[in-house]
Amino acid sequence: MVREDWTFQDLLAAGWSEADLEWERLAEAAFTALAAGKNDVVGSEIAAALRLARAEFAANDPRLAASLSNQAAIVATDGNGGAERIRAAAVQAWAACDGWIEAMTAPRTARSSMFHLRMERLHRPAYEERWRVRGRELLATLREEIHADAPLALIAPEEAASRLARWHRERPVTLSDPRKLMAAVILLAAREKGAPDAARHVPEAERQLHR
Repeated sequence: MVREDWTFQDLLAAGWSEADLEWERLAEAAFTALAAGKNDVVGSEIAAALRLARAEFAANDPRLAASLSNQAAIVATDGNGGAERIRAAAVQAWAACDGWIEAMTAPRTARSSMFHLRMERLHRPAYEERWRVRGRELLATLREEIHADAPLALIAPEEAASRLARWHRERPVTLSDPRKLMAAVILLAAREKGAPDAARHVPEAERQLHR
């Protein structure tokens, strides 16, 4: 697992908490176990991520929606009751994410060009709106791929390994709202039952967040 070394000062400066990083760690651990076929470990890590998301994140946070979807998928895979109830909660959570997107702030990234830095400061509202547009597009794509009327299942181990590698490769280098959104989308272990891939078109939308 690829680790990052963030200090408490880094978290404060970015407006992040230890819970934000812990959710990523739990999600990564779940994907590592899923890629290895260790579903018993997957379930415990997904459940821990959901408990943290419920305790620490806003009701419209996409990471809570992802955690609920993942929990619905593991419960359905294990054949336990309650999957539909959790799935319904996940659908509501994804629907509420519009408000989170509207409040999303763009990262302040360092650039080599002083011209770009000045332009970003002068046009900050437009710069932030561009990120929100990308977030809306990404959320819309995800909703199309995971419909409210279909049961969920876990993605295959190969897909889990691919998504985990992509997360380590493409996650933003700054602690930011776009990083939170990307984590929720890439580290989504749920797919529609019977579908080959829960997010066939999502990778392209993910790349939009880097532009």
